[in-house]
Amino acid sequence: MNTVEQAGALGRQRWLRLIPIVFVTYSLAYLDRSNFSIATAGGMAEELNLTSTTSGLIAASFFLGYFLLQVPGVLYADRRSVRSLIFWSVLAWGVLATAQGLLSSVPVLIVVRFLLGAVEAAVLPALVVLLARWFTKAERGRANAFLILGNPVTVMWLSAVSGYLIEATSWRGMFIIEGVPALIWAFVFRAQVRDRPADTPWLDPAGRDAIERAIAAEQAQLPQPADRPVREALRSKAVLVLSAQYLLWSIGVYGFVFWLPSIVKAGSSAGIGATGLLSAIPYAFAVVAMLINSRGSDRSGVRRRYVWPWLLGGAVAFYGSYLLGKQHFWWAFVLLAIAAVALYAPYGPFFAMISELLPQRTASVAVAVVNAAGALGGFLGTYLVGWLESATGSTAAAFLMLAGTMAAAAVLVLAVPVKTKERRA
Repeated sequence: MNTVEQAGALGRQRWLRLIPIVFVTYSLAYLDRSNFSIATAGGMAEELNLTSTTSGLIAASFFLGYFLLQVPGVLYADRRSVRSLIFWSVLAWGVLATAQGLLSSVPVLIVVRFLLGAVEAAVLPALVVLLARWFTKAERGRANAFLILGNPVTVMWLSAVSGYLIEATSWRGMFIIEGVPALIWAFVFRAQVRDRPADTPWLDPAGRDAIERAIAAEQAQLPQPADRPVREALRSKAVLVLSAQYLLWSIGVYGFVFWLPSIVKAGSSAGIGATGLLSAIPYAFAVVAMLINSRGSDRSGVRRRYVWPWLLGGAVAFYGSYLLGKQHFWWAFVLLAIAAVALYAPYGPFFAMISELLPQRTASVAVAVVNAAGALGGFLGTYLVGWLESATGSTAAAFLMLAGTMAAAAVLVLAVPVKTKERRA
């Protein structure tokens, strides 16, 4: 039995113990980042007299904080501890997320959203770093997919539950109720997670050794780690291309996530509860697509062909929604569900690709750099969709923009330097 097979045979506890924890952690992060969209559609905009542009600016301010602390956060996680970084981050974002329900001042809301982004900044790249220490290349696509599943799964139940929470309490009550779980979860995470297999009491010694050897063997095949990982990551053509690609992709993702409830409410004329349920439908299909796509990528050992076709399909779906317009809302909604599938399906292979291009220490910084570019895309997508709706009086221009950015993101994936096996695929 080779080292990779030993890791799989002796380390199955990793999947049962670690994956649920990282999934819940990222789910809570995504909950407290995304419920603003439901609040806006559920009465916040009317009560605070927010225009679409102002709502977009408040939501988008999250991504400025998210952008600024990506690389510093992941450097701390790599040099010190993923576990301690995420513990304090989860506590801080729980406080800030709850505070959103107590505020009425637009400037203060912008500051709180900015700080919320800052404390959440390193969570995703730090968790990718953690999984790279625990799972081999043959497992990493699925491990990353289970992590990123926290995104569509959270938006799915968030859309359904938050609408009814607003009906039962108010948009303020929703923020408070949904912010509290993070305060509790921080202590669960600290109790259950260790930075490396070697530090873990619940994994048997043979399993710990097999996993460490397998990952060390994979790392030995990559170029030697750099003394200055930030500089090395920024000099990498692959990292720069992936950063530009992820920026464009994130414009599509966050333009979709933050404005879907408002689009559905306006197009269907449904109440906020029914709007939440309708907004959840696309994410149910996205979850299935993510699992199938990441499994196929792991089995084939290649990544690129499991990324770009989906993004191109998303561009076509957005363009179709643009052509149909509000007068054919339900057909446009079907295309939006297809777009959601295309937006989310490639996440597992995409983040696995980053981890496999560079040595582990440099790769962790590369993930942060790419995710920082995605934060800028999130800011642009969230703000521009609101601005275009205010400027044109419809969502048609926004759909056209999202189609263009997704098509460009698909093309840029093909420009990423890859290994010979990947190039043939």
